Amino acid sequence: MNFAIIVAAGKSERMGPDIDKAFLSLGTRPVVAYSLVAFEKCPDVDSVILVVRKDKLEAARAMVQMYGCAKVKRVVAGGARRQDSVVNGLEHVPADAKIVVVHDGARPCLTPDLITETVNSAKRFGSGIAACKVTDTIKEVARGLTVSKTVDRTRLWAVQTPQAFERESLVKAFEVVRKKRLVVTDESSAVEMVCKDVRIVPAPWTNMKITTPNDLVTAAHLLKL
Repeated sequence: MNFAIIVAAGKSERMGPDIDKAFLSLGTRPVVAYSLVAFEKCPDVDSVILVVRKDKLEAARAMVQMYGCAKVKRVVAGGARRQDSVVNGLEHVPADAKIVVVHDGARPCLTPDLITETVNSAKRFGSGIAACKVTDTIKEVARGLTVSKTVDRTRLWAVQTPQAFERESLVKAFEVVRKKRLVVTDESSAVEMVCKDVRIVPAPWTNMKITTPNDLVTAAHLLKL
């Protein structure tokens, strides 16, 4: 079986104080509902664990029922950091699961096809993370506003989600993170510590993340709402 963990327990600090962007309205649905529906339509994921803020548990369960997301087996509370929320979700993934896909619920333009591509990569190579090749010129600034150097963009990718891994690798990775008391910003950063290679799955820039109010406008346009 293949499981997905949808993480929607962030603080949304750039949206404003105490705003939960996963539950902001985007068209007629909450932002996170679009990800839930995408996983529901993807034949390569069997079950979903939804991780939300503790104060959103009941609202999330009602949303799951409202949109007919039968694959959602658990709705659980997240932790203080993203990595804590992923670990909380992993605790509800059975040991016989083959592939685990982690997705940020703030990326509503996700497609079932992209999920499938990451799962297929994980089956073949052990991992598959959505990423978009960087096209802008990138400057490194060590201090203040003075450019230190120009980075070679031909080697750079902007990492997104979904990120799919063999379950065993993901579990081992977060055990290392816990033991070393590390902070990681995505799952591949953890897995890179226990696996030699992490495989990229090219994804479009349209698989954007909702971070600021203007992103809601862009996402609505992309989703043709």
